Amino acid sequence: MDYSYLAANWTAVRDRVAQACRDAGRDPVEVAILPVSKTFDADVVRAAAALGLHRFGENRVQEVREKAPQLADCGIEWVIIGPLQTNKAKDVARLAHEVQTLDRIELAEALDHRLQIEGRQLDVLVQVKTSPEESKHGLSPAELPALLAALRRFDTLRVRGLMTIATHTGDTAEVRRCFRQLRELRDAMVAAGYTLPRLSMGMSGDFALAIAEGATDVRIGSAIFGARTVAAAG
Repeated sequence: MDYSYLAANWTAVRDRVAQACRDAGRDPVEVAILPVSKTFDADVVRAAAALGLHRFGENRVQEVREKAPQLADCGIEWVIIGPLQTNKAKDVARLAHEVQTLDRIELAEALDHRLQIEGRQLDVLVQVKTSPEESKHGLSPAELPALLAALRRFDTLRVRGLMTIATHTGDTAEVRRCFRQLRELRDAMVAAGYTLPRLSMGMSGDFALAIAEGATDVRIGSAIFGARTVAAAG
């Protein structure tokens, strides 16, 4: 199959992200793009890896479990960006390089247990719910200080920053509010003594707003891989 469209899409996305950075008065090197390959099969991911991409975001651990063996020769780092159940900790500890959706102490304990068995460490971002939508996941802003304090006891979990998903709306002010809230939460936690350099926020439809509010990581799926024909479960 012809995957030449991936190269064109990847170039276009990088250009758009760079322009959004310039518009925000930021250096493009400050913002990393995470290609989101959820629902796309291993052949598509392999073609993307051939372009030099090596980190891919996935919503479901099951997809990582299926794709990882087929792509073991590609040097891929898998990033979990969907909600996690504790019973998936074993596969995550074995296969993932990062989790961006840590939102409760029970999940941290399950991951720590399995990571100790694997003899590994894992980068994690704490997911905060900044949207009023019930469909969105993450802990409440008020719960963040207590969770960050509790996470200090886990040597296997390297807390790198925060993640959020903005309200799904055409109201740009509301979208920016979500992103701004996460940045302000991060700044408050840094002032309290935590090291949290990363803010993962913004997707294909709203990454420019996220960059304007301080995103360091944007999660881009459809703009790189095209429209999904399969519903991506959480």
